[in-house]
Formats: sequence, structure tokens, C-alpha cells
Amino acid sequence: MAINIPADLLNKLAAQLNEQLTGGALPPIEEMEKILRALLQSAVSRLDLVNRSEFDAQCKVLARTRERLEQAEQQLATLGQTPRH
Repeated sequence: MAINIPADLLNKLAAQLNEQLTGGALPPIEEMEKILRALLQSAVSRLDLVNRSEFDAQCKVLARTRERLEQAEQQLATLGQTPRH
């Protein structure tokens, strides 16, 4: 599954990375990892994401709501078929 990251966020991330890496020689790999982790964490925190447990909970709520809607539709159909006196 691909994550659709907004272009402006990627541009900001690239600009921040460029800012961190300007000034001559590249930093050691460990420092590069720290910089990239911090920048990526910052970028991901700006995305509108939910964790897995929140997603699963909302799926359960949606499933219960669908069941209730189907029951209400069946009751409505039954009432519509009942002859009136």
C-alpha cells in the first residue's frame, strides 16, 4: 500500500535535509541517520494518520452501524408491506 504524501510536505522535507547537509563535507553516517530520522518523524507527524488499534476500533463501529442500518431497512420494508386498516 502506497502512502500519498503531499508534495509541499516533501518539498519542506527536502529543503530541511538540504539545510542540514550544506556546509561542506557530509556528516558521519550515524549523524545522517539521526538527521533523517528526525526529519522523517517530523514529516510523518504532520500527516493525518491513525494507529492500527484506532483503525480497527472504527471498523468495528462501522460494521455495527451497517448491521443496524440493514435491520432498520428490513423493518421499514416490513412496515411498508403491512396492509393498513
